[in-house]
Amino acid sequence: MQIAHRISASNRRKKWQLFLQAFAPTPDSSVLNVGFSDREYSPTDNFLEKHYPYRRRITALGIEEPTQFRRRYPDVDVVRYDGKRFPFADKSFDLVFCMAVIEHVGGSDRQLQFLREILRVGKSAFITTPNLYFPVEVHTRTPLLHFLPDRVFHAYLRCIGKAWATGDHMHLLSAGRLKRLLADAGCEAYQLTRNRLLGLTLDFVVVVHATTNDKQAGLPV
Repeated sequence: MQIAHRISASNRRKKWQLFLQAFAPTPDSSVLNVGFSDREYSPTDNFLEKHYPYRRRITALGIEEPTQFRRRYPDVDVVRYDGKRFPFADKSFDLVFCMAVIEHVGGSDRQLQFLREILRVGKSAFITTPNLYFPVEVHTRTPLLHFLPDRVFHAYLRCIGKAWATGDHMHLLSAGRLKRLLADAGCEAYQLTRNRLLGLTLDFVVVVHATTNDKQAGLPV
């Protein structure tokens, strides 16, 4: 388990460097963090709140009651919503940050709606998600588990105390499926980076810059 946590921490630091390269933080930039965790299970949870240098410019959005989150991050604005339409006007934020959330929002239709909301409210976007075809299921650290039938997958999750991930809660994406979602959401130009572990793609990072997002939305740039 300690090895898994170290790998996860190293991978998130790598993604954080990609984020800093793509979007140089400034005190004036407004950031929406989609998918905060009220209860933190590891040091990598709520990664943006822990590392972003201008925390007062962050708005955290999620479906949980933010009881513990508010105590930990009192300088972050936090909004709870129903998991559907984001409660913000178009282009409300300079950047939407979404790390490993889209695989948890439901099936293809819900993922598409979720992605459209990210592109609607943000001028830019930074989105990450695990690779379906990585041989280890990253949430349980179990080899090949996610290739088994759903009934076996869900039974195992219940046995290890992760029943929260059963039902319609985990839909991992391949590169092809992620690209199709982006196309269906109207996002034609983006940067897709593959983070690798031992030569295999562990997860994907999608960067959409403001000029790209504004063009696909028909806004002046």
